[in-house]
Amino acid sequence: MPGKFNPNKKRELPFREALKVWVKVAIHSFGGPAGQIAVMHKILVEEKKWISENRFLHALNYCMLLPGPEAQQLATYIGWLLHKTKGGLVAGLLFILPGFISILVLSILYAAYRDLGIVDAIFVGIKPAVLAIVIGAVIKIGKRALKNEVMVLMAALAFVAIFFFEVDFPYIVLAAGLTGFIGGKFWEEKFHVLKGHGDGSEKGKEYLVDSHIQQFRPSFKNTIKTVLLYLSLWALPLVMVALWVGVDSIFFAEGVFFSKTAVVTFGGAYSVLAYIAQKAVEDYGWLRSGEMLDGLGMAETTPGPLIQVVQFVGFMGAYRFAGTMDPLWAGILASLLVTWTTFVPCFLFIFTGAPYIEYLRGNKNLTSALSGITAAVVGVVLNLGVWFSIYTLFGEVNESRSFGVRWLIPEWETINITSLIIGLIAAFVYFILKWDMLKTILISVLCGIVYYFVF
Repeated sequence: MPGKFNPNKKRELPFREALKVWVKVAIHSFGGPAGQIAVMHKILVEEKKWISENRFLHALNYCMLLPGPEAQQLATYIGWLLHKTKGGLVAGLLFILPGFISILVLSILYAAYRDLGIVDAIFVGIKPAVLAIVIGAVIKIGKRALKNEVMVLMAALAFVAIFFFEVDFPYIVLAAGLTGFIGGKFWEEKFHVLKGHGDGSEKGKEYLVDSHIQQFRPSFKNTIKTVLLYLSLWALPLVMVALWVGVDSIFFAEGVFFSKTAVVTFGGAYSVLAYIAQKAVEDYGWLRSGEMLDGLGMAETTPGPLIQVVQFVGFMGAYRFAGTMDPLWAGILASLLVTWTTFVPCFLFIFTGAPYIEYLRGNKNLTSALSGITAAVVGVVLNLGVWFSIYTLFGEVNESRSFGVRWLIPEWETINITSLIIGLIAAFVYFILKWDMLKTILISVLCGIVYYFVF
């Protein structure tokens, strides 16, 4: 049977069998990173026994330290463990493909057919549901990360820094990682909080990775080759765009911006969305404030990484500033460009770092740094929830600054009662009835449709 291995034979996994499983993982990759990681754990650890619990957690911890979508990177990492570069590329690309196609179709409908009543009604319902889901993300990450008063303090400082003082997200992540790294050396019990829960219960079980893949010393020569190859691939479309339409075009601006974003998206999609929203909405004008929530709703309801929402941002920016090009074709090209610049770095990080991470298994410094970053991410995601709540529930929001502090003051008479009611319904079914994310969004969309066509 597939996934069962005779201990007296050399354990090898046919690539064709792995390919079928990676397709299965890709089409079931709903529910954000938590749901996606759970799907991989169930299939790869529990059912197939291709990777042990400890090795799965070790790979996950490394992926959470990286910028970018941890679930997609975890799939790439495990694919690499099983079949090296070929396996990593297949696992990682298949994880992206369904979401890319889905969001591209939805972006075209959103941009070109938004005037249709049914399309507008759907997004009336999606926004409040996304708010409930973001709040749920704060709670889930908080329970996992805020195990003591030090972690709570780091989360609070991160929230204050980004919400009131507008400190750029990369600096918060860097400070949190350094604090965790240094704190772990002097106060281990407070900073080493994200510990693996393998307890030796794996003894006697047969796992392909633990017996078939052995620890080895990485090659510095191969590392240099890998870095140069993927850096070249990363830069290639930007060079082509610069030669084609120039560095002043919307395509070059988006390519550069999302290349930068690709290296600061620590902690998953939720944690960086406020940073993207601030730049895309306030600085570049690619989106209106409410449209970011619509894009997040698309990403929540389609398979693949939540960070795929950047594709929607890129599409809308190019659609609005297409110049002499057809807006739809501009949006499609921007979708391809943004997806490329967002995900090529993921393969760079995995194929470069995974050999060393495998070699350094058990290092506590990595875990301590991860603990600090994850605590800060709680504060950053809370900032995202507050920011989205204000702009979803109120039609007008005044922004003021005093003594270096940014204040967001909503106009209370502009409160959107419809969004408030649908948001409360979404919160009830999500937190009280314990409905999953897709059901929560579905009931919210139905509420939006009823309101739009009845009232």
